[in-house]
Amino acid sequence: MPGHKLGKGIPTRLLKDLHLLDMTEIPGLDNLHFPHGVIKEAQDLAAKAFGADNTSFLVNGSTCGVHAAILGLCKPGDRLIVSRDCHKSVIGAMMLASVKPIYITPEYDSLFGVSSLMLSSTVEQAIKNNPDAIGVIVTRPNYYGLCSDIDSISEVVHSYNKVLIVDEAHGAHLKFSSRLPCCALDAGADVCIQSAHKTLPALTQGAYIHIKGNRVDVEKVNFMLQLIQTSSPSYVIMTFLDIARAIMENYGSELIENLLNEVNRFENMLNENTSFKIMSKHPLLSQHIDKTRLVVNVRNTGKTGFFIEKMLRDSFNVQVEMSDLYNIVCIATTADGRKEFDTLYSSLNEIDKQFKNPTEPTDINVKELLIPPQKVSPDKVMQCKGEKRKLTECVGKVSKGIITPYPPGIPVVCPGELITLEVVEYIINVIKAGGTVNGVTDNWEVTVLAH
Repeated sequence: MPGHKLGKGIPTRLLKDLHLLDMTEIPGLDNLHFPHGVIKEAQDLAAKAFGADNTSFLVNGSTCGVHAAILGLCKPGDRLIVSRDCHKSVIGAMMLASVKPIYITPEYDSLFGVSSLMLSSTVEQAIKNNPDAIGVIVTRPNYYGLCSDIDSISEVVHSYNKVLIVDEAHGAHLKFSSRLPCCALDAGADVCIQSAHKTLPALTQGAYIHIKGNRVDVEKVNFMLQLIQTSSPSYVIMTFLDIARAIMENYGSELIENLLNEVNRFENMLNENTSFKIMSKHPLLSQHIDKTRLVVNVRNTGKTGFFIEKMLRDSFNVQVEMSDLYNIVCIATTADGRKEFDTLYSSLNEIDKQFKNPTEPTDINVKELLIPPQKVSPDKVMQCKGEKRKLTECVGKVSKGIITPYPPGIPVVCPGELITLEVVEYIINVIKAGGTVNGVTDNWEVTVLAH
C-alpha cells in the first residue's frame, strides 16, 4: 500500500498540480464536518457505489472510522463481542468508550501459522453466552486476505437483534468484482469501515465509513467523527477518495478482471516452478481468499518470511507489504501489471534456487496463542501509572499498553491483560527472527502497571 502504487493507478492528468487541491473551507468547497455541497455530493456518490445508505469520508484513516463506529454504538459499560484478530484501533476505541470486550477467536491454520476464519457458530455461541452484548465487530478480510463467511455471520448477529460492525479496511475493492468474495455491505453489515488507500487508487489516510439500515444512529456516529477527525481535513485526500470511487465504479470490474488474470498466471508459474506454497491453493482456505492478496509461504527455504522480505528488498529491489515468521504478503491492486508480476516471480524463482532443499528447516515454532486473562478493564488502564520492566521480568505482570507484532497489528496482549510466559517466549521468538513487536522497546522493555 498505498494501492495507487506510486501513482501508476491514477490517470496522469489527475496527478498534476496537486498543490492546487490543498484548500480549506472557503465558499464553494463545503465542510467535511457539516457537508451540504460538493463534499456531500461526493459522499452520496460513494454511498451509491458501495451500496450504503450513508457514507462519510475519513481523512484520519480507518482508525478514526473504527473509533467513531464503536463510540457511536456503545455507551460506557456496554459489552461488545470482538474478534481477537482485530486491529489495535479496535482496542483503542474500546478504551475510549469504556467498553467491556468479549473476545472470540478465529480458527487457526498451522501450515501458514496465521489466524484464518471466524465461524458463525463461534459468533452465535458468544451471543448466547453474553445476551446483553450490544453488537459484534469482526475483521474481514484479515491482513492475509482471508474472508470469513460474512453472510452467515450477519444472519446470526441480526437474528439476535444485534449490530454488526465489519472492519473491512483491506476490502474496499471487493464490491467491484463478482470473482472476489462479497463485500460486507452486500451481506447486510450495519457498519463497514474501508481503507481506500490500501487497495484502491487513493492517498494514504483516505478511508470510508459506510452505514446501512436503521440499527445504528447515523447522527451519533457523525457527531463522533466531528470530535475525533482533524478540524483541518485534507482536500487532497478527500479529492482522491472521490477519484478512487469514480475509477472503480466506472472501470473497476474490467481492471480487477485483468488483475486477476495476472494473479492466476503468476501463481501458476510459482506453483509449478518453485517450492513456495501459495495460500490461494490451500485446500481448505482457497474458496475464502481474496486472490488479490498474495500470501507466499516460505518454509521450504529454511528461512523466515522476515529474511526473505529483506532479501527481496536488498537484492532485487522488491518491497513486499509485510512478512511474518513463515510468509511474505503482497497486496496486488489494479495499478499492478505484467511487469510487476514478472519481476516478483523472477525474484522469488532466484531465491528458491538458492535455498532449495535446505539442510535445516525453519526451527521456530509458530503456534496459536491463548487469550491472556483480563485483570484490569481497558478503560481503567488509562488512569493507572505504568513502569518499564525488562520483558523477561514481566511474566505475571499486567500490561499497560498493546503488545503486537506489526505488521499485521494483531495484539498478543491488550491493556489490562496478564503477560504470560507463553506470550514472552513468543515475543522473543519473533524479535530474534527479525520481526518487530510494537510495545517492546529496543532495550527489550515493556510498560506494565505499577504497584
